[in-house]
Amino acid sequence: MAMRTPLKNVRYLGSAKEGADHFWKQRVTGVANLFLGIFLIALIVKLAGADHATVKATIANPLYGLPLLLLALSAAIHMRLGMQVIIEDYIHGEGLKIVLLMLNTFFAIAVGAASIFAVLKLSFGG
Repeated sequence: MAMRTPLKNVRYLGSAKEGADHFWKQRVTGVANLFLGIFLIALIVKLAGADHATVKATIANPLYGLPLLLLALSAAIHMRLGMQVIIEDYIHGEGLKIVLLMLNTFFAIAVGAASIFAVLKLSFGG
């Protein structure tokens, strides 16, 4: 008698127990970055040549500030996922791989936090 449930066969999780979760996160953040990146380019074109007060007032508007925050978050997640794949594929030493994966996560958090801080600082003044 087998000790496995039929649910294992349905989920197709594989040996890593993650399935396609990483794949879908990378694709969803990629599509989000596409639309949010187009928004960013349009915003840059709109604000080209504007003074600091105009830029602050524009980003303080939630219709502009929130998409910028979403872009910072989505881009940081997408960057982390992409580098994780590269590290897992090309680094063969387990110790070095773990250290680089941890540094990758810390770096993505730092970049995301700095980006979010910059948008919030422009939005709320400072």
